[in-house]
Amino acid sequence: MTTSDNNKPAWPGLTFLLQRPAHFFALGFGSGLSRFAPGTFGTLVALPLFAILMQAPELVHYTTIAVLFVLGIPLCEVAGRNLGVSDHSSIVWDEIVAMLLVLEFTPLAWQWWLTAFLLFRLFDIWKPFPIRQCDARFKGGFGVMFDDLLAAIYAIVALKAMQWMMTSF
Repeated sequence: MTTSDNNKPAWPGLTFLLQRPAHFFALGFGSGLSRFAPGTFGTLVALPLFAILMQAPELVHYTTIAVLFVLGIPLCEVAGRNLGVSDHSSIVWDEIVAMLLVLEFTPLAWQWWLTAFLLFRLFDIWKPFPIRQCDARFKGGFGVMFDDLLAAIYAIVALKAMQWMMTSF
């Protein structure tokens, strides 16, 4: 990957996306090519993917999400190495997989899906303790995937707390 004039890695384009399967998946089927909020666009990709996944038995959901997480480690590693930045903003596979996990614990109603989306984005961007510390400590494909897994857990806990409050009060 070439660099721009100010020594920042150049933003990947269609050629990079199609160069290797790892790039195609790590960049979220092209959603990570957006120069504006690529993580948000990557997270949006999870919504129709989860709608498709809902057609399968629930056990398949958990297995699929776990496999996609594990596959994401080398996918993000390869893309990051070829981009010259371990956790380049265009790598959005981590957002996709983490949002799939959040949706697994989200009621099937558009209001809850919107809430889940917003909560996940909040925790992914904000990176409260210990997410920021893990993001700084763990590098490579595992680091890329792990901090979003933690953000997903925060979003799930917040979502469940909201559901409990709405049914208890």
